Amino acid sequence: MEQTESVQPSVNSSYRPPLYDEQSTTEDEEGEDCSPSATLLPQVSSAPLAVRYSPEDAFGLVYIIFFLMGIGSLLPWNFFTTAKFYWLYKLSNSTDHSGRSSLGDYFESYLSIASAVPSVLCLVLNYFLVNRLSPDVRIVSSLIVMLLVFVVTTVLVKVDVSEYRMEFFAGTLASVAIVSGASNIFCASMFGISGYFPMRISQAFIAGQAMGGTLTALASILTLTLAQDVTNNALGYFLTADIFILLCIISYLLLPKFAYTRHYMLAVTSVSPGTLGEDHATADGVPPLQSIIKKAGLLGLCVFYVFSVSISVFPAVSSGIQSVNLDSGSPWATTYFVPLTSFLVYNVADFCGRQATAWVQIPGPTSRVLPALVLCRSVLVPLLMFCNYQPRDHHTVLFSNDVYPVIFNCLLGLSNGYLGTLPMIYGPKVVPRELAEATGVVMSFFLTLGLAVGSAFSVLIVHSI
Repeated sequence: MEQTESVQPSVNSSYRPPLYDEQSTTEDEEGEDCSPSATLLPQVSSAPLAVRYSPEDAFGLVYIIFFLMGIGSLLPWNFFTTAKFYWLYKLSNSTDHSGRSSLGDYFESYLSIASAVPSVLCLVLNYFLVNRLSPDVRIVSSLIVMLLVFVVTTVLVKVDVSEYRMEFFAGTLASVAIVSGASNIFCASMFGISGYFPMRISQAFIAGQAMGGTLTALASILTLTLAQDVTNNALGYFLTADIFILLCIISYLLLPKFAYTRHYMLAVTSVSPGTLGEDHATADGVPPLQSIIKKAGLLGLCVFYVFSVSISVFPAVSSGIQSVNLDSGSPWATTYFVPLTSFLVYNVADFCGRQATAWVQIPGPTSRVLPALVLCRSVLVPLLMFCNYQPRDHHTVLFSNDVYPVIFNCLLGLSNGYLGTLPMIYGPKVVPRELAEATGVVMSFFLTLGLAVGSAFSVLIVHSI
């Protein structure tokens, strides 16, 4: 049994789940047959195979693939949100690009709602499919759906929709809804199976999501610099997304080729409704939600609140904050201010926050400091509201300097990355191993529910400024 305990940290990083605690170890030792004949027989450990033997991740390839999958899980959403100039071009009135009645005025808020609402419904569906549909089917099919929708979006870049602006608006929101639903099934399924791996794999997937936002922001700035025409800009933008989604499909199909993956994924194939214990399964094969909520409910609420605060101001408010030197006509103030200070700063800070959890995991999953820090993020909402958001009707600008939105977006991203990742990676580790995937789906549900609530509040916040 000493050998089992020495391997345990490699399975669950610095946090040890209650499934393999000292009590279970003592019970195993008490149950061993100490008769002379028994000592001649090979001893079979009651610990899972993933604990008894742990192969190496050669060259970190599995880590890299999960990191790429994390990028691909949010890349479609990031490309939709950061292509602001393209949507304004497609949806604005040709005779008045700044009119408040334009469909593009509140496009980010409508985009958030169209994304979040179907995502919640798809995650509920995904929870019931955990034990009925294999992860391979859910992941590959969702990636294919995302690719098809993005190919259509790419084709429409060069299509003149000036006569069908409302139809294009409705079609775009429908595309966002489909992509978001598929993306969330993909994201929840990937995060669910990462729960069977060591904690570093879950962290890789979550860090990859932030890197997807960073790459999207960099691509936006690059295309603004190289392509002066807005349609050529968007064409290169969406083609990049098409290629990357295709790369994700190929990478996932290669994942089972590695011994490291096959070793840990034995748990996925061995755990089924018929093999779960009485406390870990229901008669219809649906994972026991009550048991999961009891152990990981507070962590889920932390995830919910972190992302509801973030999405209530990003990008609906942060992308509307303009430079106070806009009248100067400089490229910084007119072209690069929003992509740099809103999207790039936030996404780089978010990535740094998520990556920090690979080395620092404080506070722990049972600490009361964690929910306290999560609640403290609420102050960032009014701070961003009182920056130079334009157009505004009700409140005055209190922070009339370009440095303020940079600082506030940086704090928003850092806190979102760190405080959002910690409870996400803790969740699947505080439940029995056979409930790890279902718990991952539940944690993703809390995340998406936070996005939905934050999206609704973003509309109210924008209209109240």
